[in-house]
Amino acid sequence: MLYDFGVLQKEITQWEKEAGHRAESIGESVCGRPLYGLWMGSGRETAVILAGFHGMEWITSAVLMDYARDCLRVPPPVRVLLVPMANPDGVEISLHGAQTAGAYAPQVRKISPDPTRWQANARGVDLNHNFPAGWETLRKMEIRAGILGPSPTRYGGEWPGSEPETQAVMRAIIDSGCHRVLALHSQGEEIYDDVGVGMQPPGTRARAQKMAKSSGYTLKPQPQGLASLGGCKDWVQMALHKQAFTVEMGKGQNPLPFQQKQDIETHMVPLFADFLQPEPVAPNEKL
Repeated sequence: MLYDFGVLQKEITQWEKEAGHRAESIGESVCGRPLYGLWMGSGRETAVILAGFHGMEWITSAVLMDYARDCLRVPPPVRVLLVPMANPDGVEISLHGAQTAGAYAPQVRKISPDPTRWQANARGVDLNHNFPAGWETLRKMEIRAGILGPSPTRYGGEWPGSEPETQAVMRAIIDSGCHRVLALHSQGEEIYDDVGVGMQPPGTRARAQKMAKSSGYTLKPQPQGLASLGGCKDWVQMALHKQAFTVEMGKGQNPLPFQQKQDIETHMVPLFADFLQPEPVAPNEKL
């Protein structure tokens, strides 16, 4: 099975029927595809979980939608916003080719004759390099690596936050008033909780350690080089000073086969539970 934007839309329609309320659109992609947001749960805290940042990592969207259905049966202990596919154009390009990129199809064909490993959005901007979190430093590294313009991966755009998908995600996170954010990627069975510049918010490491223990994933130091800055987790920590985590789910070579989804979920379900667990209430704090 290939988990594309059409499958996501069908699953969201079914989710809406079961949930009794509609998903919201937090924005649109370059090609005009809606970026869906699913609100669930209640409580004194709010969290955000996002998936599908990279086109060929579409399995992350499938896993998050499965979790959205789980939350209908067992509501989470906090308010949570799920964004299952932050880059629908990239997913469509990766699965179905350049013709899905609309006016950008000629550029996609030119820079990537084989789109199966496409990560960027339809304009050839890698969303995980586009957030305003050390973007200028990252752009210099991209140039030194020969990444000078639109590319299937690792091009951070003309300016930080230039892409409509990035802007929509940032706006949704800010408007949610959330306490923490989880960004889902594949692969590696790894958890990242630090931007490496002393900006890790209080409680971040303790929560990451719980997530690692329950999932069996490895808590890793911030990567170096082209993977070190510009991501959603980096922006949340550096700009908003809130807990934020990146999880690389699954193991193997992207795109991971759909058949791996069930095994991934055995690790991710307890990880989600620890991510959403409310912070302890201080003795003098009122609920």
